[in-house]
Amino acid sequence: MKEAYFIADNIISSLGFNTLENLTAIEKQISGILFIEKSDLSSQPFYASAIDTERLNNEFKKISDGVSYTRFEKLCILSVTDALKNTEIDVKSDDTLFILSTTKGNVDLLDGSCCPEIPRNRSFLWNAAHQIQNYFKFKNTPIVVSNACISGVVAIITAARLIEQGKYKNIIVCGADILTNFVISGFQSFLALSALPCKPFDLNRTGLSLGEGCGTVIMSDKLYNNENNIVYCGGSVSNDANHISGPSRTGEGLYIAMKKAIEQSKSKLKTEPGFISVHGTATPFNDEMEAIAFNRMQFSEIPLVGLKGYFGHTLGAAGIIESIAAIHSIKTGKLHATIGFESSGVTVPVNVNSKTTEKQIDSCLKVASGFGGCNAAAVFSRK
Repeated sequence: MKEAYFIADNIISSLGFNTLENLTAIEKQISGILFIEKSDLSSQPFYASAIDTERLNNEFKKISDGVSYTRFEKLCILSVTDALKNTEIDVKSDDTLFILSTTKGNVDLLDGSCCPEIPRNRSFLWNAAHQIQNYFKFKNTPIVVSNACISGVVAIITAARLIEQGKYKNIIVCGADILTNFVISGFQSFLALSALPCKPFDLNRTGLSLGEGCGTVIMSDKLYNNENNIVYCGGSVSNDANHISGPSRTGEGLYIAMKKAIEQSKSKLKTEPGFISVHGTATPFNDEMEAIAFNRMQFSEIPLVGLKGYFGHTLGAAGIIESIAAIHSIKTGKLHATIGFESSGVTVPVNVNSKTTEKQIDSCLKVASGFGGCNAAAVFSRK
């Protein structure tokens, strides 16, 4: 069976328009979450991580093909373009596939006053993916992964399995979601938004902060150099069937996903994962569920890294953006701080990393959980 390597990436968020800008901010423990007062997004002010619209439009003008695109589509095209700069893959080849991860895509088009020049049927996820396909002239029909907040990790697992099976040589995985009235009002109705920037796993956490972002990873069956190559080791997806918006109180679904991912990775892992990149939404239920699942795996001593205090919860982009940060932690040996965390607010022991730390890291377990009881886990390691 072939192996799937991570060969290039990009992150666009409130912290920057490429991976380096974003990781530099994280290493300095700078958060992109700000107090926002925009009546078109919400009648109530809120904390969130928002991308600079002026810079987005200016950056897109440099690569525009003259076609009208939505904010969501611009982010995806910019992110994929930047990631491709660092590769030599043929995007028009039969061997290259595009996978789009998102929860809501162009949901802002449901508002009649938004982007009147854009056909309303671009709110269909397949059609948004088709617009991105047309820009790059991808030959193969894109795959869309939309499975709540685990979409990004599931998209990576899907890409890795297709490469391992020899179906494609190169796969571009892009995840994005934007701030919209639809999404913000939905989380407000759940009373899930924090009154302050979110505090994953902290005693005083009160909920999540939303964010918009886009991340792209390019995966390949080809090893491009002999230094700092990161390989996908294994992954699994589960559903705990507990509640439409609440996770299992025993962490059952996440426990099963992690257990299977670790079992698949045993032949490639020399030791237990060097750290866990958590989902860490900072809602009381999610963080407690994750802590219980880690405890059941006997992972209580493994460092936990949560990044939603920097980016907010970027939904369909979260799993990809956080995987990129984890991959670079393995490459550089820099373990990122879980900003906002001061003291544990969960009922079982956890080892939350609270400051940027330098250490030898050979592998990482990335996890995600979402509405509907879905869970995903994937393992990455140094080759």
